[in-house]
Amino acid sequence: MGELLIGLYVFVLATLAGREVISKVPPTLHTPLMSGANAISGIAIVGALVVTGAADTPWVKALGIAGIVMATVNVVGGFMVTDRMLRMFRKR
Repeated sequence: MGELLIGLYVFVLATLAGREVISKVPPTLHTPLMSGANAISGIAIVGALVVTGAADTPWVKALGIAGIVMATVNVVGGFMVTDRMLRMFRKR
C-alpha cells in the first residue's frame, strides 16, 4: 500500500509540474518540442513492447497493449502536426 501511495504522489507532482512547464512554452518552440516528445513516445512504445512481451497475466498484457496503442497514436499524431506546421514554411 505504501508503494502505491508513493507512486500516486509522484504521478500527481509530475502532472502538476508538467502542466506548469508546458503552459510556459512560447509558440515558436512548440514544433521542436513536439519532435522531442515524439522521440520520448517512441521510447515508451519500446518499453510497452518489452512489458507486454514479458506479461504473465492477461491484465498486464491488456495494460501493455493499451500503452502501445496510446503511445503509437501520440507519435503518429505528433508527426502529423509537425509535418503540417513545417508545410507552412515551404515555398510554393
